[in-house]
Amino acid sequence: MSLLTDLRWRGLVHQTTNDEGMDAWLEEKPRTVYAGFDPTAESLHVGSLLGLIVLRRFQKAGHKPIAVVGGATGMIGDPSGKSDERNLLSKEDLERNVVAMGEQMRRFLDFDAGSCSAELVNNFDWTGSWSYLEFLRDIGKNFPVNVMLAKDSVKSRLGRDDDGGSGGMSYTEFSYMLLQAYDFVHLHDQFGCKLQAGGSDQWGNITAGIDLARRMGRPQLYGVTWPLLTKSDGAKMGKTESGAIWLSAERTSPYQFYQYWINVDDADAGGCLRMLTELDAEEIESLDAARESDAGKRDSQRRLAEELTKLVHGEEGLAVAQKATDIFFGAEISELNDDQLGQIFADVPSKELSGSRLSDGSLTIVDALVEAGLAKSKSEARRTVGQGGAYVNNRRIESHETIVDRQHLASESVVVLRSGRRKYALLRFQ
Repeated sequence: MSLLTDLRWRGLVHQTTNDEGMDAWLEEKPRTVYAGFDPTAESLHVGSLLGLIVLRRFQKAGHKPIAVVGGATGMIGDPSGKSDERNLLSKEDLERNVVAMGEQMRRFLDFDAGSCSAELVNNFDWTGSWSYLEFLRDIGKNFPVNVMLAKDSVKSRLGRDDDGGSGGMSYTEFSYMLLQAYDFVHLHDQFGCKLQAGGSDQWGNITAGIDLARRMGRPQLYGVTWPLLTKSDGAKMGKTESGAIWLSAERTSPYQFYQYWINVDDADAGGCLRMLTELDAEEIESLDAARESDAGKRDSQRRLAEELTKLVHGEEGLAVAQKATDIFFGAEISELNDDQLGQIFADVPSKELSGSRLSDGSLTIVDALVEAGLAKSKSEARRTVGQGGAYVNNRRIESHETIVDRQHLASESVVVLRSGRRKYALLRFQ
């Protein structure tokens, strides 16, 4: 099927500016397409995943993708879909975030693919040198205020009362649309880019760029949006009680990332498989059928977690995530390093002890359970061992006289203790 047909089947097309002719226009010859990314943190998150996936699909279909990191627009903050103005980031913070995000994007896009090589650009590079008067003269004069006021992102904010500064919209935010619109014009001039892609909340900004290009004498430009990534209950995908699911292993470990997708509701699994993975229609429909007949097996979620963890964290990250999952189901712990154990047991309590305790024979399993907080007293620890509920690195300890020593290290400096089925703690030896 054609690229646009495939995108529609996957639920990745919300709106286009040329419903009748977009398919033929894309099939006619390779095109250049861009999507923007907000550099408000040193890592992208699940909310950014669709943009990367869409650009990746365009590139695999023979088109040239451009990822625009908003070093300039990030200083203002996009008001689209926001009820309050964002905190403004410093230039130094933005520069650091842009570099980190660029590294992440290389997992998704090929920057050495000849004529369809991906480009990573920062819109501060072409707007940072403007003076205010130049901006008004060259860009602002082409924007009718009544058109700007008609955009949903503006109307929704202007309708709020300004009670002490928390409502309404600042002039800074109001200017955001002009800056993003000019991005489209600049990218057309420099790269021949005629298509902008974005989330459905970006429709107003995309059409503003198309209108600005027309007023500045450029040829017809086009836009396409994808729906926002939400759960069946309307909540944003990629949010947990502890915060966002990040694409950085330092912020969200491969194990936590894998677990998020393996725990997706049945009602959301099919949509995620279509929108986020590169599995073909035949396999996805087979998984749909399997989910209908026996949802308890969670084949769809397992496949989803595998594909996305491999894409974001590579084969090594997937292997660690799968091993961590096996560990929490009782598999013995071995051949891991301190960093990997730290990721797997990020939410597990730990305590530091002197390394000499592993050498002088003073640390019994009873003492270890008490030190780790898995038993309140030595008598309780003895009962745990006697009832078969004490484990070191998921290996059951049979005697309360067992000495914990260096042979019990699961990594360079960590011993993993378990009481009962699921209660874990770490002892770290320095």
